[in-house]
Amino acid sequence: MSRELIDADIRTARTLPSRYYTDPSVFEGLKSVFNGWQFLAHNDELSINAMLPIEHLQAINGESVVLLSDEAPRVLSNVCTHRGMRLVLEPCTKKTLQCRYHGRNFSLNGTLRHMPEFEQSIGFPSSADNLREFPLKQWMGMHFTTLGKGMELPWDMLEKRLGFLSPESFTYDAERDRDHTVEANWLLYVDNYLEGFHIPYVHPELNQALDYSGYITETFDGGVLQIGKATKGDITFDLPQGHPDEGQEIAAYYLWLFPNMMFNFYPWGLSVNVVMPVSTKRCRILYRGYVKDAELAGQGAGSELDTVEHQDQWVIEEVQKGMASSAYDRGRYSPTKEQGVHHFHRMLSQFNQAP
Repeated sequence: MSRELIDADIRTARTLPSRYYTDPSVFEGLKSVFNGWQFLAHNDELSINAMLPIEHLQAINGESVVLLSDEAPRVLSNVCTHRGMRLVLEPCTKKTLQCRYHGRNFSLNGTLRHMPEFEQSIGFPSSADNLREFPLKQWMGMHFTTLGKGMELPWDMLEKRLGFLSPESFTYDAERDRDHTVEANWLLYVDNYLEGFHIPYVHPELNQALDYSGYITETFDGGVLQIGKATKGDITFDLPQGHPDEGQEIAAYYLWLFPNMMFNFYPWGLSVNVVMPVSTKRCRILYRGYVKDAELAGQGAGSELDTVEHQDQWVIEEVQKGMASSAYDRGRYSPTKEQGVHHFHRMLSQFNQAP
């Protein structure tokens, strides 16, 4: 994709061509954007289980890893160095990693401890028999890893803006887990998330909780922050003195990190959406919920998440059908409402992965 494909001036720019949502070669060409930082889990999940196989990461970029709680958290390859068997198949509290195929045993730092029937092997064991360790980023109680091929994200800047919420203290709520299959390209799901333009037309319940006229979109290197202001009398954050948004009635912070992670902060806590590409016309959406105050969960902008999700899925599935039309190729951006979508498309163009 050429940088010039998406004009830097949103007032003259045109959106991505429809082939980006329908052409399998474009879908394949964009896969490398998922090799950067990816969300793994929250601290509270790791306090429940010592070992967490991260199934959604394998669905995203093919890498099987396990998040471990030892003296310090770490991310190891979840693939045995003998014959490629996956080691941890479900969350557990075990203290050693043993392959269920041939019994190879590893310590929690990834070092090979024992392998039966290898006494006559020459040059065994070597460092190649240890499990690979991946980078680990801990940010506001959440864990991330990377294959080392993506952009760096502004963690410190975001923590200064959102750190007052103390998400590291939130509690994981398995009842909020969802895994949706959506018959649409993953790009459409992200496009839809990055603008509040559609709220009055697609989300009547959410539109009652948010002040549409006060909706704000801020772009930065690596992501987008959308700020939803509450309608009069609805539930809002208790902002600390000196906060950039002090004095405003904020109902929600919607944070998107390139290319597929969404962190929705509400007064009750945090809802995380991870978008997983499946095919040109299908994606999966993983939901995880972390609660600060359960009594607030039924109020305000974050009270109807399942309803909002189903409405979003309906509209992007209809857009996916429209992308196949010979009468449509590219549209235009609203300069006042679609800054986030334009920013996303510009970021994609910098990877130059698609033809």
